[in-house]
Formats: sequence, C-alpha cells, structure tokens
Amino acid sequence: MKKIVTFEEVKKLKLADPEFAKEYEALRPKYEAISLVIKNRLKKKMTQKDLADKIGTKQANISRFESGKTNPSLEFLNKLAQAFDKKVDIKFKAN
Repeated sequence: MKKIVTFEEVKKLKLADPEFAKEYEALRPKYEAISLVIKNRLKKKMTQKDLADKIGTKQANISRFESGKTNPSLEFLNKLAQAFDKKVDIKFKAN
C-alpha cells in the first residue's frame, strides 16, 4: 500500500528548490489575503453573494478574488476588511 503524502511534506520538498521557493514567497501575500477573507467569510457564515452584497459588488468579483484570478485594489481589500469589522494592516518587513 502506498504511503499518503501530506501537503506539508510536498511543500517542504518543493521549497528545497530555490526557484520554487522564490516564486512561492512572491505569491505568499496574495494567498494569505485570500485565505483570511475565506476564513472570515466562513466564520460569519456568509456566502460569496452575502459578502458581495455587503460591500456593494458582484458575487463574481468575490469568486475571482478568492480563486486568485485577480489582484485586488487596496480599496477592495479595505471594503472586505470592513465587512468583517476589521481593518487592513500593511507592513514592510526586512527579508
């Protein structure tokens, strides 16, 4: 029987490749933002349509954001944060 490989094991293996690690790090902020929105939306038991209605946009825009198919503006991120009674906090960190 084959051993089941976890996501974390595959991630660790892939991150050993410097080129992959560089690209992964470049995309990290985008996917962290997506993860936070999905997590908060589900915590509030909201559908994508509920969230879209709350911030005055279309459900398709929420879907495109959550699937990583679009790069959101700071204004869009602020609206999302406000929908969850939160605020956006942007920091520059040393490498």
